[in-house]
Amino acid sequence: MRVVVLLGGESEERDVSLASGCQVANALREAGHDVAALDPATGALTREDEAKILAEGVGILPPGTSSADAAPDHSGASDGAKLVDHEEGGPPRGGFALEDLHGAAADVVFPALHGGMGEDGTLQALLDGRGITYTGSGMLGSGLAMNKDVTKRLLWDAGVPTPDWLVNPSADEAVERLSLPLIAKPVAGGSSVRLYLLDNAAQVEERIQLEAVGAAESGEASDMMYEVFVDGREFTVGILGDEALPVGEIVSEHGLFDYECKYQPGMADEVFPAEISDALAQTLQERALQVHRLLRLRDFSRVDFMVDGEGEAWCLEANTLPGMTSTSLLPKAACAAGMTFAELCDRIVRMAAERAGSASP
Repeated sequence: MRVVVLLGGESEERDVSLASGCQVANALREAGHDVAALDPATGALTREDEAKILAEGVGILPPGTSSADAAPDHSGASDGAKLVDHEEGGPPRGGFALEDLHGAAADVVFPALHGGMGEDGTLQALLDGRGITYTGSGMLGSGLAMNKDVTKRLLWDAGVPTPDWLVNPSADEAVERLSLPLIAKPVAGGSSVRLYLLDNAAQVEERIQLEAVGAAESGEASDMMYEVFVDGREFTVGILGDEALPVGEIVSEHGLFDYECKYQPGMADEVFPAEISDALAQTLQERALQVHRLLRLRDFSRVDFMVDGEGEAWCLEANTLPGMTSTSLLPKAACAAGMTFAELCDRIVRMAAERAGSASP
């Protein structure tokens, strides 16, 4: 099949998206597909471009970030790609237009645009509107999962345990209701960008002030979630089709699976399958499938959990576009199930093609 991989864009997760997209493109070529890689921010990538991206890898900090303590740069954070929809003959507003995908004669588009409009349902709505077949969750599921506040409200209503949380609270309110330490992270974001463990009230106050400064300087608001910290073991469950993959456990050097631990070699141990009881593994897999279905996700996702000292599994979030390098969590889970990275990517593409009735032998 002819597959176009969308990667890069301009969100805070650009580096991760480039790494994922290039490895997906290579894996799909290995599986026998004709693949083109397109970056909405810069255009088509050559094989030389892809090789350079893979050689450079993912930086310690997200693009545009100087330190974990700096005021965040929100500019462009909600515009994760410059893929635009315009009437034929009208001027594009940057990047390339959806007509370019038609020109590429793609059977399937594989979005690997982490963050921003590539993951929040905007891209999916544009593709749906043009009748373009693509992998992964649709507009509704993408929008629900991208907004962690909405996700947690749905989990709460469905009886799925999830840590208590507040959005944009005052420091006093956060400390009084959630206790210390607590977690801070963007309501709409991924790849552990701007994920913080706050140990005391001064750190909570400082983080709230820094976020306000970042929003004021960029002119763009960015909601932050403050969440109860669950002291325990971290687990992840990949979903492929409508099947839960083997459970994985994450043990990070920072005690928190932040951006550096997630993408720098040696900063975290990721054990697949996790060394846990069959009962706990079954609970995590069943709960992950419940979340996947509740959020109307499809094709693939990854659901993350913390298990406390009493054995309760707390759902943190669901990821509709999890990292897709060969060493990312979902591919590792697939490997534990006996599937190579190329086989995983091929299966994802074929699920989309079958949904559209365009799969080839």
